[in-house]
Amino acid sequence: MRRRELLQMLAGATVAAAGATAAQAAKTYHLAGFTAGATAAFAPNSPNGTMLLRALAEHGYSLGQNLDYQPYGADMQVARLPQVARQIAASKVDAVVVLGWPPAAALKGTDVPTVVAAGAGDPVATGLVASLAHPGGNITGISDNAATLSTKRLGLLKQAVPGIHKVAMLWNKNDLGMTLRYQSSADAAKALGVTVQPLGVGEPDDFAEAFAAMDRAPPDAILMVSDALTILNRKRVIDYAAAHRLPAIYETDPIVHEGGLMSYGADVKESFARAASLVDRIFKGAKPADLPFEEPTHYLFVINLKTAKSINLEIPPTVLALADQVIE
Repeated sequence: MRRRELLQMLAGATVAAAGATAAQAAKTYHLAGFTAGATAAFAPNSPNGTMLLRALAEHGYSLGQNLDYQPYGADMQVARLPQVARQIAASKVDAVVVLGWPPAAALKGTDVPTVVAAGAGDPVATGLVASLAHPGGNITGISDNAATLSTKRLGLLKQAVPGIHKVAMLWNKNDLGMTLRYQSSADAAKALGVTVQPLGVGEPDDFAEAFAAMDRAPPDAILMVSDALTILNRKRVIDYAAAHRLPAIYETDPIVHEGGLMSYGADVKESFARAASLVDRIFKGAKPADLPFEEPTHYLFVINLKTAKSINLEIPPTVLALADQVIE
């Protein structure tokens, strides 16, 4: 081969490679966020949307450049979830990130690659996947051990307030993932010698009845299981606990920053970072069926001392020493 022809061939190959790289860089990936709550709860400027998009930026995805992001919600209307899921599927997104079991269940079988960021409970027990190691369908994500966490939360609550004997548990009875988590919490309570006051809610109006039930039979403390419905009504629970001077433990630390007494649960930022990593792998060609469910590695115990003082509760120093963060 003549030298000129070789140089021309090499130059052509270089141009082709550069063109392929440019085309790859120019590709826009389409991502959706889906929650059973309000669409705004997963908007780009919401706490959830911000954590997700920041985590994706660390993998090289930026809004308006190579990433398109669209949030979806069902406004706590469970019957609308399948309709919204079909709408997402029709939009031909590359992946969707969900919060909670209901939207994940609605997307099961749609062939839309789905990543659970948090709050779906045990995906095997709820039927979302075949196994944690081999999901086998269109869903993967972040899971946690509800039984272990429930025992830990109640143990911390009992250490902080040794005299408790009855705990009121608030959870969304229409969410299978959270119902199973409530059952794990109830089992853990019995093991600790604590009586459970079950207060399942299905819509915002049910909270008034739950509070009335506590008025009729006052508990010693409250445990709130987190999902879109209870988080939407968290301020009502915080206010009720404050008004009746009841110690309460929650699953996520943002609620403690808003006035809740204490929380123990997975670091939400880490969960979104892990979810973003799974999305990145899906964008690069991986199938959710082959991506094992992951468990959080970082859990936070947060205490609000201002709230403790407002209900005349003195947290033992041994419990304060366990806290990752103390709000004063």
